[in-house]
Amino acid sequence: MPTVALSRGPVEYTVLEGSPEAAPLVLLHEGLGCIAMWRRFPARLAAATGRRTLVFSRHGHGSSGPAPQERTPRSLHEEAHDVLPELLGKLGIQRPVLVGHSEGASIALLHAAAHPAEAVVAIAPHLFAEERTLRGVAAARAAHDSGPLAKELAFYHQDPHTVFRRWSGLWLSEAFRAWDIEGDLAGATAPVLLVQGERDPYGTTAHLDAAERGLGGPVQRLELAGCGHTPHLERTDEVIDAVATFLASRPGGSADPADPADPADPADPADDRADRAEPSRQEARP
Repeated sequence: MPTVALSRGPVEYTVLEGSPEAAPLVLLHEGLGCIAMWRRFPARLAAATGRRTLVFSRHGHGSSGPAPQERTPRSLHEEAHDVLPELLGKLGIQRPVLVGHSEGASIALLHAAAHPAEAVVAIAPHLFAEERTLRGVAAARAAHDSGPLAKELAFYHQDPHTVFRRWSGLWLSEAFRAWDIEGDLAGATAPVLLVQGERDPYGTTAHLDAAERGLGGPVQRLELAGCGHTPHLERTDEVIDAVATFLASRPGGSADPADPADPADPADPADDRADRAEPSRQEARP
């Protein structure tokens, strides 16, 4: 898989081809995620929307270079305002459609508030340190310490221990309890689609309410009954249909997308490793 050299170290990435006329999709993964943990979702989304799609692993995740420093309550802001703009600049991407999950959704919203974006899809976003989220992280720590989650993460990361320690350490720190980004989002005027599972153990629709209050542009909501923290994996068809419809009215919206159930580009680089993963990962973390 190719890498791009950034000031904080190399980052692995892959690009799925699509229309050069449409704003490209940029996928931003969850707190313990990486390219492979999206599984087949990027290829299916690219096929359904007809858009070029960038997927990458943040520093310290997957096979990207190690994160140069410990995480702090400003880490997601730094990803949004420093790392992501540098990556997009190196790859020649302007005004993307940002598709983020969990922490990645928070990064997407923060980036759109300060940088050009065509649109944002925020799946299970976090806007503040909700008690429900912190309980979920504590449960994930117990699952990690007892073995199953640690074994699962080893499928995906070169240094899974450090990825987990830095993630859980930040979320469960006293300093992070005051973290709240609602007041940072007024500059985000691009259209936003918010997606939330009704049974998400890491967050409630209070985050969607906060996003609607804080964002400066039009907002749509998709709330999925009986769905957990990973709507894009649990209810893939519904999420892809919603995103494709949401983007159809945007400039360069897909005119003749491929059938999302049979992607035009089946060579998803995540498939080989992802298919070996234990199914418990769908509820592993924010």
